Amino acid sequence: MKRRRFIGGISAATLVRPLAVRAQKPMPTIGYMSGGSASFYAAIIPAFREGLRETGYVEGENVTIDYRWAEGHYDRLPGFAAEFVRGNVDLIAATGGDLASRAAKAATSTIPIVFTSGGDPVADGRVASLARPGGNLTGISFLTSGLYPKRLQLLTEAVPEVQSVAMLANANGPQIDSNFQEAAAAAEALGKKFTPLKVAADPDFESAFASLEQQKIAALVVQTDPFIDFRVEQLVALAARYRIPAIYGLSQFPLAGGLMSYGASIAGVYHQAGQYAGKILAGAKPADLPVQQPTRFELLVNLKTARTLGIAMPQALLAGADEVLE
Repeated sequence: MKRRRFIGGISAATLVRPLAVRAQKPMPTIGYMSGGSASFYAAIIPAFREGLRETGYVEGENVTIDYRWAEGHYDRLPGFAAEFVRGNVDLIAATGGDLASRAAKAATSTIPIVFTSGGDPVADGRVASLARPGGNLTGISFLTSGLYPKRLQLLTEAVPEVQSVAMLANANGPQIDSNFQEAAAAAEALGKKFTPLKVAADPDFESAFASLEQQKIAALVVQTDPFIDFRVEQLVALAARYRIPAIYGLSQFPLAGGLMSYGASIAGVYHQAGQYAGKILAGAKPADLPVQQPTRFELLVNLKTARTLGIAMPQALLAGADEVLE
């Protein structure tokens, strides 16, 4: 009798102890680092959280997210990554430009990393292949670096009479040379003169637009880059003041009064990133999750801005737009 009670006591303790240990285990932590700014991504982060929620993780309930924003100062990113490694976070979400995931990869080979990427993560060595990334990184590639020819085509459809176009890009961005080369080749194919414009600090934006007027450049393609992206209001205001038709990569620009945008749905990309983060927290390995690519690209046209600029938008272009803003 005593022996049976003793064994029973051991069994009960064995059953209870793991539950107690689980109850005391802290919530997993995601270290979220971005090359952009909190204000710009305020409308986008909910898509990341929704992706997490769909995999069973709700911020503040069973997962903690620790945010770091570089605000276009990319030299801050290695410090963010090192801080997360020291804090032993469960996962790093590296967004807002390729340099975030490059810094995260340089900091750790063991903590899982989910990235959003505008460039080619295979070409720069972040992953072994899109299908089987290997290592501790996976994520979603925007394909922004391959969209500049399409943006130039759409811009010249909107304003076919222009003879010269420029591209505004971050002088310190990791893809500036390849972006300029792609845009220049596309401009040449369209029979247009191409001018590269670089910005590296706040005063450069005003100077860049002034140079467009001086050089009589009639249209502008704006690079998708966190240093540039969070200046939505400033860029839209400059384009309006100098009466420059411009095409952007993100829908935030025409929604704020820019002429047009073409690119992947940024909310959709961050939703996918949140889903991947949740899957990895639940036990999936980054090496086994293929790098995803967007399947849908959106064209937005601000018809009111077109009228202000004296542009008669072709009906064929408007018919192909995902959204026409009146």
